[in-house]
Amino acid sequence: MEEVSRPVNPPPSDSTETSHDVGWTPIAEEAARAARLLHPKEGSLPRPGRRRVMTVANQKGGVGKTTSTVNLAAALAVHGLKTLVVDLDPQGNASTALDVDHRSGTPSIYEVLIGEVTLAEAAQPTEQSPNLFCVPATIDLAGAEIELVSMASRESRLKEAISSEILDEIGVDYVLIDCPPSLGLLTVNAMVAAQEVLIPIQCEYYALEGLGQLLSNIELVQQHLNRELRVSTILLTMYDGRTKLADQVTNEVRNHFGDTVLKTVIPRSVKVSEAPGYGQTVLAYDPGSRGAMSYVDAAKEIAERGAQMEKGSST
Repeated sequence: MEEVSRPVNPPPSDSTETSHDVGWTPIAEEAARAARLLHPKEGSLPRPGRRRVMTVANQKGGVGKTTSTVNLAAALAVHGLKTLVVDLDPQGNASTALDVDHRSGTPSIYEVLIGEVTLAEAAQPTEQSPNLFCVPATIDLAGAEIELVSMASRESRLKEAISSEILDEIGVDYVLIDCPPSLGLLTVNAMVAAQEVLIPIQCEYYALEGLGQLLSNIELVQQHLNRELRVSTILLTMYDGRTKLADQVTNEVRNHFGDTVLKTVIPRSVKVSEAPGYGQTVLAYDPGSRGAMSYVDAAKEIAERGAQMEKGSST
């Protein structure tokens, strides 16, 4: 029987050696991890030379899409990178997790799409970090797909709204767009507006089901609406090291997509699941937990890969 290799998350780049000497306890180690996360070294993540706009998409629900969006954004923000989350899901889960007002009538992404307010007017600061902002989604967004059908430039309404001039006004380094679990007009708008797609894939039996349809849609958008778009990142989520299935899915995804898959995997974690109920990211809720550290590692990989790609394109 062929032995499968278990993925191991790389240690944080600013971690210190942990030795089990006198005074060491699991609680002390977790406290040390939390302190490193909350007080990172200045400039520990490279700032992108060109602003990165990333769409987080997967039409399959329950894959950790919104969870990954808000926690990656929080990790980038904690490390000094100004980050904007655009909640494009009518359920408004990203807005809930970041504890921003998204009651009906609040200036939101719906008003941005129909041209009533600008993105800068709808963007709200969050309490998670002074570098983290969110454009919320309200229940009004639920009917937006029907309204957009009759509008001019219906596929590029979001692209027009997040122009370079508007983003310069806000002054962000990263924009993460959280899509609904569908391949409708809102998701198409997100893909037209972005340069990159990040696909979260859970380490479960049905992980790759429907992924072909998503990739086909991305290809259509590339051909007809946005030639710059590319799948830059695949993030494996809900990894349970106790099961062989998680290893099999992990190996299959890595064999198929190669270096597009981040080395870091996000473990299945109660803390990650609990955090949104308190209007927090897991980095704020329990910064010393494995889930929080994994999202920090994933954010570092994303930032460092981007810097390497910029360096490679400039040579």
